[in-house]
Amino acid sequence: MDQIAPELLMALAGGTAGAAGQQVWASLRDLVRRRPAGQGPSGEDELAGLDTAADDAERARELAGVLAERARQDPAFAQALESWRRRAEEWHDARTGAGDVRNEISGGTFQGPVVMARDINGPLTFGG
Repeated sequence: MDQIAPELLMALAGGTAGAAGQQVWASLRDLVRRRPAGQGPSGEDELAGLDTAADDAERARELAGVLAERARQDPAFAQALESWRRRAEEWHDARTGAGDVRNEISGGTFQGPVVMARDINGPLTFGG
C-alpha cells in the first residue's frame, strides 16, 4: 500500500474541511484506535500531534509513515485504511475539484493586483 499523502492528512487535520472533512478525520481517528495495545506502532501519538499542529508537514509525514508501517503488518488494517483513503480522496477531490479553479472577487473597492490560480510554485512579483 502506498503511503497516504501528508498534504491530505494536513488538510483534514486543519479543521477547515467542513463537516464532511471533519467526519473523514474522525473516522481515521476511530480506525487508528481499533488496535490492541502493545502490537507495534498504533499511530495515535502521531495523529494527536497532527491534531495539535495541522500545518506541520513533518508530523503529517510521520503519521503517514506509521500508518503505512501498520498496514504492512496488519492486512485487516491495510484494507480498512485503503477504504478510508478512497473516502478521503473523494472528499478532497470534491472539495478542490479535479484541477478546476474557482475564485471569486467581491467586497467593494479594488485594493491592488489579483492573481487567480490554483497551484502556484514559486514566488509572485508585482511591479518593479
